[in-house]
Parts: sequence; structure tokens; C-alpha cells
Amino acid sequence: MEIVVGISGASGSILAIKLLENLSKTKTAEIRAIVSKDAENIMKYETGYGVEYVRDLVDRLYPNDDLSADIASGTHKFDAMVIVPCSMSTVAKIACGIADNLITRTAAVALKERRKLILVPRETPLSTIALKRLYELSSAGAIILPPMPAFYLKQSTLEEVAEYIAGKILDQLGIEHRLYRPYAP
Repeated sequence: MEIVVGISGASGSILAIKLLENLSKTKTAEIRAIVSKDAENIMKYETGYGVEYVRDLVDRLYPNDDLSADIASGTHKFDAMVIVPCSMSTVAKIACGIADNLITRTAAVALKERRKLILVPRETPLSTIALKRLYELSSAGAIILPPMPAFYLKQSTLEEVAEYIAGKILDQLGIEHRLYRPYAP
């Protein structure tokens, strides 16, 4: 299985870190990542991790301006793409067919080739425009996975919340994990 992870310039880079840490442990997938310039700065600010940490977790790291990368072509058969966190700018570009960087181009490939595309949008509250774009993407086949905590699991740390979200993404990818326990009242 080949999974592409796009990390856009939105708050919540810890979600991408937790996903990549757990994907790299599974040994069931080849992991490719794209990190935008804004994401690099936000990740450093929010987590202390630099792009070097991401590079160590993935099989291949692409610059976001490399539109000649293999994953930018429909002939390259990756299985799924996750954009986490997914900025509203990225949502809008994908919904409007603007493929001006590698993240948005690879998402366009995922949609046109009917491959799994999981978007983890990071914004609150959501404007009517953002809701409309998310609806359009869902209608086109994308999975919209907002990073909402499961309060019934009584998570008490940011790390537990991030692991829960990473677990929900892994669920959508069909990858087993132990990041959260199933609900049991």
C-alpha cells in the first residue's frame, strides 16, 4: 500500500506527526509526504519538530513546488492520500480544481482516479463558503474527517486527542492500530 500524506499550512501539525509516527510503525505501507513551506514553519512553532523529523518517518519527502513528481501523475498508482492538517485554502483550491502545488495536484489526481482522499480540515467556526467546498469535495468522493475529540473516551492530554484523530485516519485507511480503545460504557 502506498500512502501520500500532505501537510498544509494550518494549525494542527501534531496530527500529521502522530499519523506519520504510527504509519511508520506499521510496516504495511510505503509513505510519501509533502510538506508546504507554511506547514514547516507552523510545525516548528507548534511541535518543535522540523521537516527533518518528517523525513525520518517517511520513505520519500517531496517539496511542495515539485509538480513534476511521480505522484503528480495519474499513471503513478498510490492507494490513498491524506491531507492533515488541511487548510481552508487547500480545501478551496482542491474544490475549485486549482492544482498549483504538489499537494493540490496530488489531491486532484486522487479525485480523478477515484482513489481514497482523506481531508482533515482545520478551522473553526466554518464559514458557509468552507462548508460548501467541503460538501462539494465529499460529493466528489473525498472523506472529510474533522479533528474532533471523542469526549466519551475521557482524553486528558493533547497527545491523546492527536492519537485518537490519527487512529480515526488509520481506520479510514484500513490499517489496524491501538491508538484508542473502542467505546465501552
